[in-house]
Amino acid sequence: MPASRRRITPLALLVLCLPVPGAGQTQRPMTLVDLINVAQLANAQLSPDGRHVIYTLSTTDWKANERVTHIWRVDAAGANPVQLTNGPEGESAPRWSPDGKTIAFLAKRTGDDTAQIYLLSNTGGEAVRLTSHATAPSSVTWAIDGRAIWFLSEDAKSDEEKTRDKAKDDVFKFDESSKHRHLWKVTVVDQAEARVTGGDFSVSSYRLSRDGRMVAFHRSPGTRPDDSLKAEVWVMDADGKNQRELTRNTVSEGGAELSPDNTQVIFTTASADLRDEYYSRRLYSVALSGGAPRTLMPDFPYEVQQATWAKDGRSIFFTANMGVHSELFQLEVGAAKPRQLTDGEHSIGWDYSVGADTHVVTINDATRAGDAWLLPATGGTPAQVTRVFDYLARDFKMPRQQKVQWKGADGVTVEGVLYYPLDYEAGRRYPLCVQTHGGPQASDKFGFPASSDYIPVLAAKGYVVLKPNYRGSTGYGDPFLRDMVGHYFQNAHKDVMAGVDHVIGLGIADPDRMVAMGWSAGGHMTNKLITFTNRFKAASSGAGAANWVSMYSQSQTRTFRTPWFGGTPWQKNAPIDVYWEHSPLKYVANVTTPTIFLVGQEDPQVPAPQSVEMYRALKSNGIPTHLYMAPREGHGWAELRHALFKRNVELEWFEKHATGRSYVWEKAPEGDKKDTSKTTSQPQG
Repeated sequence: MPASRRRITPLALLVLCLPVPGAGQTQRPMTLVDLINVAQLANAQLSPDGRHVIYTLSTTDWKANERVTHIWRVDAAGANPVQLTNGPEGESAPRWSPDGKTIAFLAKRTGDDTAQIYLLSNTGGEAVRLTSHATAPSSVTWAIDGRAIWFLSEDAKSDEEKTRDKAKDDVFKFDESSKHRHLWKVTVVDQAEARVTGGDFSVSSYRLSRDGRMVAFHRSPGTRPDDSLKAEVWVMDADGKNQRELTRNTVSEGGAELSPDNTQVIFTTASADLRDEYYSRRLYSVALSGGAPRTLMPDFPYEVQQATWAKDGRSIFFTANMGVHSELFQLEVGAAKPRQLTDGEHSIGWDYSVGADTHVVTINDATRAGDAWLLPATGGTPAQVTRVFDYLARDFKMPRQQKVQWKGADGVTVEGVLYYPLDYEAGRRYPLCVQTHGGPQASDKFGFPASSDYIPVLAAKGYVVLKPNYRGSTGYGDPFLRDMVGHYFQNAHKDVMAGVDHVIGLGIADPDRMVAMGWSAGGHMTNKLITFTNRFKAASSGAGAANWVSMYSQSQTRTFRTPWFGGTPWQKNAPIDVYWEHSPLKYVANVTTPTIFLVGQEDPQVPAPQSVEMYRALKSNGIPTHLYMAPREGHGWAELRHALFKRNVELEWFEKHATGRSYVWEKAPEGDKKDTSKTTSQPQG
C-alpha cells in the first residue's frame, strides 16, 4: 500500500500503539452508564508552531444531569496532557492565536449574562474576559496579526423590546421574530468592539482570507432554517466595505473560503447545477473577477463534507463520506480526480493547521471514540497524539463489526454495518435489532458505537445489530440518494427488509426474534416498517413522522420535503395524494407490532404531535404501546437521566416482546458530583 494510503485506524497501528486488550486483566461487557460516560473529544487543533494540540473533552456530570466540556492541551508528541479550564458551566470553541501564545474560547462565567470570549495564556494562569457583548458571540476567529478577534453575534434587543419583555407585553410574530446575525471585531489590547456588517440580512458563516485583507461569507435573509435556500456566497474587504455577491441561485451553500492569492472562492453545496437541491454535496469554485461557479471533480461519486485550501494554494484538502467510512483527500488545482490520503474502517473528524502545514485527524473506529492523530499535509504515516480512549479496548468486550452488502428489491447494491453478539458462535441464531439512521441524508459508518444506539449492551445481551444504509443515504452517489425524490418510501424500507433477509440468510439472525428502532428519519423508517410488515416482535420509534401533510407545517424545516413529494401541500393542485400515500398513518391499521414512541416535548424538527398521532392510532386499535415525552428536550435528548431512561425503556420493551426475558433497569450514578472515570485523563508520556 502506498504511503499516502496507509491505514490510520485499527489494524497495524493498534498493534504498535496499544496494550494488548485484556492482557493481565479481565474485560467485561459495557453497561448503559459506561457508554453514556464515554467522553466526547472535539475541536482538536494543532498550534501554529506545531508543538501542542488543544481539544475539548465533554464528560458526564450526573449531579448536574448534563455533560460539561473543558479545554485540554497535550504536546504534539502525545506527552503532558493537561486540563486548561475548569469553569462550572464549561468552555467551548478554543482557538489558537497566530503566535500560539494565547487561546481564545467561549464561556459563561460569574457575572456574565451570556457566553463571552475569554483569553488564556498557553503557559497557564487565569483566563481573562475579552468581550462584554450584549448577545453571545460565536464562530471566533483570530485576525492574522493577532491584534483582534472576529466573531458572529445576533442583534441585541432594543430598549423598547426589553421594556415590553419586563412588562410581559411580549406577543411575538410566529416564525418571523428572529434577530439577524452579524460579524463583529474586538481588539485585544483595549477590548473595543466594532460592527463589521449590518443591515436587513444575516451572516450565517464566514472565513478570513489568509492575508487578512478580505472575508468570504454566507449572507441570507434571516436565521430560520429555510432561509438557507436564499443564502449566497459574498466577499468583502476586511473592514466590511466593497461587498460583492458571487452566487445567485436557489440552493444553500456552505464553507466558502478565499484562495491564498484571493482570486477565487471554494464552497460546497448539495446541488448538481446550482438550481435544484437534494444531490450529493459537491465542491465548487467561483472567480472573484466574475463568471459562473464551476463544479470541481464532476465525476467524484462521494459526498464532500469539509474543504480548505492547502498552505501553498496549489491544492485543496477535503473530507468525503464514502458510505460506511469517511476519508481525507487532496485535489490538485486543475486536476479532475483527487488523491486519497487516508483509508480505514473508520469515520474521521478533521482540522488543517495552515501554520504547521499538518492535519489533525480524529479517528473513530471499533474500539476508539475519536482520539487525535497528526498526519503530514500530503499524507504518510500518522502519529497518535491523544490516548483518551485507550481504556475502552483494554477494559471492555467490544462487538465485532463488518461491512455487509445485499441486493435491494430492484437489484441495486445496498450496504450497512453488522455488529456481532459478544462471544459469537457460528451456526447459532441470535435476536436481531435493526437500527435505521436519521437524516435521511446521512450514512452509518464504522466507528465506536454511539451511546444512543447502545450496541455494545445489545451485543452483550446476545443481539446481532444491523445498521443499513438504505436508499436515500449519502456516500453512494446521486441516483441512490435521490431515490426518495417524488416518493419517499419507494425503495428505502424494502432495502431495510432485504438487509434483514440477508442477515437471516447468513445464518446469524433468528427471524422469530427481531426488533426495530430509529430516531428522526430512523423514526420515520420505524413507523413505516411496522405498517409494512408484522415480522418485528417489538419496535421503538424516536421523533418519527406519522403524517407528512401535518408534518410539513408543524416542523421548522421544509426544505427537503418539497422535492420528496413533488411540491408543497398548499399549492394549487397540491400532491396531497403523494404526501398521504407515504405517510405511515395511512396504513396504521396494519400494525400488529408492539411499539413505543419517544419524543422531546420541545422538538422543533419532528414535533411531538407526530408521535401523538401514531400512539393514539395504535392505542385505539388495541396494539401494545406507550408514548414517552421528555420535558425541556428538543430533537435530541441531552439530559443524562432522560438519555438513560430512553435506553432502559427500549431494552425492557425489546426483552419483553422479543426474547421473553426480564430486564433490570440500570440506575443513574449517585453521590459523586462528576464522573471520574478514565475518560477524563491520559497516561503521561
